[in-house]
Amino acid sequence: MTLDQAVPGHAPPDILGKVGNCKGDGAVAPSGAAGSPELVRVRPVAGRRRSVPRWLRRAAGPVGLLVVWQVLSASGALPADMLASPGAIAATAGDLVSDGTLPSAMLVSVQRVAVGLLLGGAAGIVLALVSGLSRLGEDLVDATVQMLRSIPWVGVIPLFIIWLGIGEAPKIALIALGVAFHLYLNVYAGIRGVDAQLVEAGTSLGLGRWGLVRHVVLPGALPGATTGLRYSLATAWLALVFGEQVNADDGLGFLMNQAREFFRTDVIVVCLVVYATLGLIADFVVRTLERLLLQWRPTFTGQ
Repeated sequence: MTLDQAVPGHAPPDILGKVGNCKGDGAVAPSGAAGSPELVRVRPVAGRRRSVPRWLRRAAGPVGLLVVWQVLSASGALPADMLASPGAIAATAGDLVSDGTLPSAMLVSVQRVAVGLLLGGAAGIVLALVSGLSRLGEDLVDATVQMLRSIPWVGVIPLFIIWLGIGEAPKIALIALGVAFHLYLNVYAGIRGVDAQLVEAGTSLGLGRWGLVRHVVLPGALPGATTGLRYSLATAWLALVFGEQVNADDGLGFLMNQAREFFRTDVIVVCLVVYATLGLIADFVVRTLERLLLQWRPTFTGQ
């Protein structure tokens, strides 16, 4: 039977047999007893691939660094007076937690960051809204903010000490200053980055000025705001390190200053690890909030 003689809708016997006897990987499967083809389940190549769990891949780098660090310390290549070993640092951290020194310092530092983040975040967002939503506001606000943000905020510590004294006020003001600029820049860029076609569509649907702001502009600026919040949190912890060098009598910076005077590298590293851990927790909270608020905006997550 040739292809020209085949009945419409039915494959020729020779072609049907060849198709039925082929496996998904190119092998030929044996036919049944009556000559009928044997069906073979085709399994995709991607389905057979077993990848390493992502959490294990992410932990490989830090664990490898700790192993190398411990080996260098145990072999004497890294002297203890230069940098304590991971085991000694863990023992010191346990002592600081058991006597209540580390929890008390963490609580004070977190309170300072929270107050500074609240004040600086409110100022940055308000200024960004005024400048981003109005041309008049941009003319009055943006040039001044751009000029001030060019000044290194660490360099204003002497002025804060003169103006606010050596108590809690200059520490919180330094954190608020660093936070405000990051939020202002990102929220302002998010507002001005809203697609003009979306604004035109909202106008054609009958939305007024405040309706456009509420339903189009602010949701469109939300990705920039969350990015600014992540940068602001990182800056807040950095500003805290500098702020707690100003006559602090408690907090993580106070512990580091004491440890520096007595050459306690183990205490210094414990405080640095706490700083990093608190920063990672804050970033995780913001990323979770970002996923909840921006479910409407699918993004590329890598391959």
